[in-house]
Amino acid sequence: MLTDKEISSLKGREKPYRVSDGEGLYLEVKTDGSKYWRLAYRYAGKQKTLALGVYPKVGAKKARQEKVNAKALLENNIDPGMQRKVERLTAHLSAANTFEAIAREWHEKRENGLAETTANKTITALETHAFPLIGALPVNSIEPAHILAVVTSIDAKGKGETARRVRAWIEAVFRYAIVTQRLKTNPASEIRSGEVLKPSKEKHLESLPIAQLPVFLRSLDDPAKRVDYRTRLALRLLALTFVRPGELNWAMWNEFNLSSKEWRIPPERVEGKGRGMKMREEHIVPLSEQAVATLEKLRPLTGSYRFLFPCKGDPTKGMSENTLRMAIQKGLGFPVTAHGFRATATSALLELGWDAHIIDRQLAHRERKKVFGAYSHQAEYMVERRNMMQAWANHLDKLEKGAEIISFQAA
Repeated sequence: MLTDKEISSLKGREKPYRVSDGEGLYLEVKTDGSKYWRLAYRYAGKQKTLALGVYPKVGAKKARQEKVNAKALLENNIDPGMQRKVERLTAHLSAANTFEAIAREWHEKRENGLAETTANKTITALETHAFPLIGALPVNSIEPAHILAVVTSIDAKGKGETARRVRAWIEAVFRYAIVTQRLKTNPASEIRSGEVLKPSKEKHLESLPIAQLPVFLRSLDDPAKRVDYRTRLALRLLALTFVRPGELNWAMWNEFNLSSKEWRIPPERVEGKGRGMKMREEHIVPLSEQAVATLEKLRPLTGSYRFLFPCKGDPTKGMSENTLRMAIQKGLGFPVTAHGFRATATSALLELGWDAHIIDRQLAHRERKKVFGAYSHQAEYMVERRNMMQAWANHLDKLEKGAEIISFQAA
């Protein structure tokens, strides 16, 4: 048997050569001097070779033990080379069936149909909260207790809503594992948020009550409120147009034609990343005189940028999705969401006498194609929509100046 001193003294030659350690075990010395352990053996009448590792990472003692293990397999009529392949395949399949592997596979198939922010939010939450606890576990070994540990640990930090979402995403991953035939039952279905998580202490209303519109509008010009001027303009534009917050956050100057008082939101603004219309169709927003005036105030501040509201940390991106929500809730003190202004405007416009079809078209809700046949989505009711958007802006002006909230009949 070779000693460490003998092995260390072996040098590379013009051609690779072998040095025997006994019983079929030998070192193959390459031309560069690197040394590889090999075991020569016969199985089913054929000469074969088994790789045992590189010296010195695999020392002589370890290589000899591997030789003993291989000979024990041969005595039981098992090919050690084939056994190695089976073990590697088993390890690969086991790794592919961990919760993290399946969750990433689920997310990859799912993210193409989602906005980038939504997709990122999902995988980031799983990476932060779920993978550290259950990511390395094979899905068929995960019990409800494991999932309970994940969601309760999030809830204990006061993040109840995050805990509820993570639980729902975990359940979706297990559903995907069942569909792809890697699991038979869903352990997450045993965990009910209402039974294991604390009730939410703070509840935000989805939309601003119509009666609070005057106070809200006046707060936009209240210097005592700690809200950035550009964000105040964004909120005013949101109230005037009632578009989806994501459509406003990434609005670009080249989408606006102020002379024709029109904003055309494209189906997709950033190639491969969406950020455009939810329904993936161009949408026209008629601009009232007040909306144009708001944009003229904004132009000196951000007109040199691509976006109306560039992200402060990275002006090559649109405004963060949290900016409007934080401004409304923390800055202005209203427990509502930015998206809720669509519901507020809808309720108010219905009370003011506007036709539901016109409101719905302005909200860019998809309707049944067969109802409207050959008419394009964005062109319908444009005259009525322009009148409605100007009337809505005039109504907001009256509310802000202190006029009573009285219904009027749309022209």
